Amino acid sequence: MSISIRPATDADLEDITRLEDETFVSDAWSHEQMAAELRSEHTSYVVVVDDQEGIVGYGGVLAPTASSDADIQTIAIAPSFRRAGLGRAVMAELIGAARLAGAERVFLEVRADNPAAHTLYIDLGFVDVGVRARYYQPDDVDAIVMRLEFEPPAGVGPVGSAS
Repeated sequence: MSISIRPATDADLEDITRLEDETFVSDAWSHEQMAAELRSEHTSYVVVVDDQEGIVGYGGVLAPTASSDADIQTIAIAPSFRRAGLGRAVMAELIGAARLAGAERVFLEVRADNPAAHTLYIDLGFVDVGVRARYYQPDDVDAIVMRLEFEPPAGVGPVGSAS
């Protein structure tokens, strides 16, 4: 088994949408929404490709170049490929894309009933900053809002300070 992560393309849309529907049964993004995400100049999407199974994961980040904030839009890994570090690898790619776009912080929402994902995000340095009650519909599940702050580059301190 050989697995790779690469930028998503329009040709991946059907496979991404299929995995979206399988993963987020009650609140999956539509084909049109996902197509708009992949084509946006402000988003970066990656896919996880297994040489036998094809696309087994994906993730995207909204990181407009003029903004200091980025937002993880979505991430999914096929059930049979979970617990193998692929979610962590996709998140690293998305966080890297946000940094390259100039973001100073990254936000995300995670379902309150998904402790495995919540723990992963904490391990990656995200902290809880709020709750959006009943955010995930139609399931009435709260979203935990999380934030990751980037450290300033070495030698860069607050305005007016000597470095």
